[in-house]
This record gives sequence, structure tokens and C-alpha cells, in this order.
Amino acid sequence: MLCRLSHAMLKAKPNFELRIRRLKRDWPIVYDMLSGKDNSSFSWDEYRQLVVAKDVVWNSYISSHKKAGQFRHRSFPYYDQLTTIYAKDRAIGKNAHTTADIVEEIYAKDVATENIPKERNYHGCEADVSLDEMDVSTTQSQ
Repeated sequence: MLCRLSHAMLKAKPNFELRIRRLKRDWPIVYDMLSGKDNSSFSWDEYRQLVVAKDVVWNSYISSHKKAGQFRHRSFPYYDQLTTIYAKDRAIGKNAHTTADIVEEIYAKDVATENIPKERNYHGCEADVSLDEMDVSTTQSQ
């Protein structure tokens, strides 16, 4: 059931979900600017809720990170709260993997396992032998 805002006649749930998706999409961009490797030139203006840096730093960063340009003059008021929620799950440093890295890893494992035979025959032994088929009458009990 969707709730409606009483006077606006808007469906609130889709609007809230859209806002949450945008915040989830935008937070990593701001977080990477402030916490990323070799990004010590950026800082956070708590009063204006804004990422700040010199023009030279912005120009250089935006040339390789196009999506970050929107935050040059735009505040991001929920940064602290979102950082509390998402930062602990965010991998950083040498062990961090992007989605592309993970997909490539999975693909490499799949390719490697395709070449392994399903049943192995070690030293002439049958791979699938049950105890019912084995002759255990000549074994000695201890």
C-alpha cells in the first residue's frame, strides 16, 4: 500500500525510494574525494556541508572523475550520517575490489574449473565405488 501526502497528491513511497537511491549513488563519489588515496587536498566544510578544494585540485580531479564535478558547488547534507551507515562496508586500500574485479575473478575461476575432469581415475581405481561393491572378506580385523 502506498502512502499519499495529504495535500500534494503524490505517492510518497516512490519519491522516498528515488531519493534513497540517489543518496546511495552519490555518497561514494563524495566519500572517495574525501577519503580516497592521494586525495588529501580535499576537505569537508561542516558548516556548508560541502567538499572544498583549490580550483587546480578540482580541475585535475574532475578530468578523471566526471561524476564528481556536480559536487564542486553543491552541498551534500547527509554525508556524515551516510558515512556512519556505509563506510564500515566500504573496502579501501590494496585489497579493495571493484565490481569489475570481482566479475573477472569469478570468470577466471569458472574457466579454470571447466578443464578439471568430473571423475578422476587415480592409479587405475574406479572413481565411484560403493562399499557394497567392495570385497571386504579378505580384510583383517584389528
